[in-house]
Amino acid sequence: MEGGGAHRTPEDVFRDFRARRAGMIKALTTDVEKFYQQCDPEKENLCLYGLPNETWEVNLPAEEVPPELPEPALGINFARDGMDEKDWLSLVAVHSDTWLLAVAFYFGARFGFDRESRKRLFSMVNNLPTIYEVVTGTAKKQTKEKTPKSSSKSNKSGTKPSRQPEPNSRSKMPPPKDEDDSGGEEEEEEDHENTLCGACGDNYGQDEFWICCDACETWFHAVVAREPERDCGSLWLTSGEPRI
Repeated sequence: MEGGGAHRTPEDVFRDFRARRAGMIKALTTDVEKFYQQCDPEKENLCLYGLPNETWEVNLPAEEVPPELPEPALGINFARDGMDEKDWLSLVAVHSDTWLLAVAFYFGARFGFDRESRKRLFSMVNNLPTIYEVVTGTAKKQTKEKTPKSSSKSNKSGTKPSRQPEPNSRSKMPPPKDEDDSGGEEEEEEDHENTLCGACGDNYGQDEFWICCDACETWFHAVVAREPERDCGSLWLTSGEPRI
């Protein structure tokens, strides 16, 4: 990219980043034999450069100090014969990723990007797999892993069975007298506990049988209500549980 006089956008810097990245990926994948030969350990410190026209070159570092652009890792050729080829290529890929980020944000500083512009640039860069991920095959694995996960989630959401109401398992509780009363079992249970016998004044107990006067709607212990001296005066009784 040319100097900072012209107005540059994050998209301009990203295009430069993507082109340099494409060149370096070629060096480490499709052109790997040519790249391997050029990195002769007998030569001086060599660097891998990605160029804005999507090509690459192995060359000596710039002589000017300070350099026009940040410099990539020096001496990548020295480790070539001392490492496994795959490990060596992975190491060069890591240094190449570092250099690309340095160049991109060098341009961002040079063109005066503000916070939002830097954030937009990083977001575009981060959406691409790194050179390391491409060279090692990690990018392909991540793509394959995402597909079944997303489909399984959709299947789960599409086939999730609706929760069926559980059958009434309260065997210890007395069965409801009416279906409409089943929703208020807990409330009725509390009301029952507060019910007092109209004759003796004792509380209601679940293990006791009570009867109600249909005239005055007063509840009595069955034993107590059958005693004549405890009669309410209009005792027309029916059996059941206390109801408020």
